[in-house]
Amino acid sequence: MSNLEHRRPNIEPQVHPPVPLFYRFLHRAYSRGAQLSQFVQSRVAPAGWGVLGLLVMTAVLGADVSRSALYQIFALSLALLAVGLLWAWARRARLTARRVLPRYATAGEECRVTIEITNRGRRAVRGVLIRDRVPDPRPDLRQFAFTPEPGEAKRNAFDRLFVYYRWRWLLDRRLLFTGGRCREVLSLKPGQSARVSVALRARRRGAIRFNDLRAVLPDPLGLFQRNVRVEAPEDTLHVLPRRYRLPAVDLPGEACFQLGGEALSNTIGQSGEFLGLRDYRPGDALRHIHWKSWAKTGRPIVKEFEEVFFPRYGLVLETFAAPGDEDLFEETVSVAASFAAAIDTNRSLLDLMFIKDKAIIVTAGRGVAKTEKLLEVLAAVEADPAEHFHALLQLVQRYRDDLTSCICLFTGWSETRAGFLRGVLRHGLETTALVVCRDEARVRDALQRHPVPCRLLPLELSRIQEGLLKL
Repeated sequence: MSNLEHRRPNIEPQVHPPVPLFYRFLHRAYSRGAQLSQFVQSRVAPAGWGVLGLLVMTAVLGADVSRSALYQIFALSLALLAVGLLWAWARRARLTARRVLPRYATAGEECRVTIEITNRGRRAVRGVLIRDRVPDPRPDLRQFAFTPEPGEAKRNAFDRLFVYYRWRWLLDRRLLFTGGRCREVLSLKPGQSARVSVALRARRRGAIRFNDLRAVLPDPLGLFQRNVRVEAPEDTLHVLPRRYRLPAVDLPGEACFQLGGEALSNTIGQSGEFLGLRDYRPGDALRHIHWKSWAKTGRPIVKEFEEVFFPRYGLVLETFAAPGDEDLFEETVSVAASFAAAIDTNRSLLDLMFIKDKAIIVTAGRGVAKTEKLLEVLAAVEADPAEHFHALLQLVQRYRDDLTSCICLFTGWSETRAGFLRGVLRHGLETTALVVCRDEARVRDALQRHPVPCRLLPLELSRIQEGLLKL
């Protein structure tokens, strides 16, 4: 079995319906509104909003000409805003930077990025703040048109028509990280460099591409700020899925010695008891040559050992997620990452299996790949709107003779999932199933209608950690 194998199952191509004209209009309007809002918010400081509010208030109340103090406040506010705006516009800086990223980040946990800033201009720059801007979170047209917000059907008719809450939900869902702004104020002379540390918190698994580093140059009054793009190479930070604490994972099978054992045992360097001597065969390791016997007999002799057989476990991930169940799928991936990190791959092999356009199997273990490989794959896996249980069952059955036991992870429970699990169990493969759901009682009721002859543990969305500790 290869470390990373792709096989194309029998999957019919999907036909996407056209996007209604009204949704095209809404998407264009919301997208431009979000772009304008981001532009203004990144250039007007909180103090600037306060002075702007004071200007508007004094302009409205200044209709009473007998209140001369209001005119004075209005004039002062207008002068402050004019000076601050012109000063911020006049600020310039020519900076280059280089990021030093950690190898991995974990969703929901804070990480720190080191940035080395160099002033390439001819003049000194003072009062500089460094900020890594979040990649554009605006959804594309098809995502906006065909991805309903959870609970959208319960909203009133006006909200369902203009789906603004769906737009806000998609923006929040696609926001990759929070933070990314340096709190340290820099002052750099021409040619001078400085290193700053930026804290950010990844909100979701996947890859974060940093390609928009900005230098924030505020005016002395703190009302407005100019955003200058910093020349920096594009960098990518891989964010691993969130992981839960698991009890001691007690799966059947353990490493053992036997003749003609697992072929991979030769590559990981473990050997069993010494059996005897035999003639050299092409492919034998040089470290196993018995030099004294070679000297006596005049032909190469090698030492023969028992081979090591390692148990092989299957981690089967269902990638189907019904519209509105994307949060369930994300938690299912987190549960899969928890098992991938908890199973000791020094004494076993672990196969991650799922369907995404192709049948994919990734193996981790000594001499094959590290656990980080599985976590990287899980960080990139995406939900599929179509069910492919038949192709997934074919994948598991293809390697059932190599597997010691299997862990199946589902997003919800249904008759098709029960049929898939029965197909896995039909060949005697010991299996444990975990179902991430919104309501544990409904899953247990469904189990009464579609029972399966194996251990099945429902994991309610709000109590996943508590449920996993029951394993």
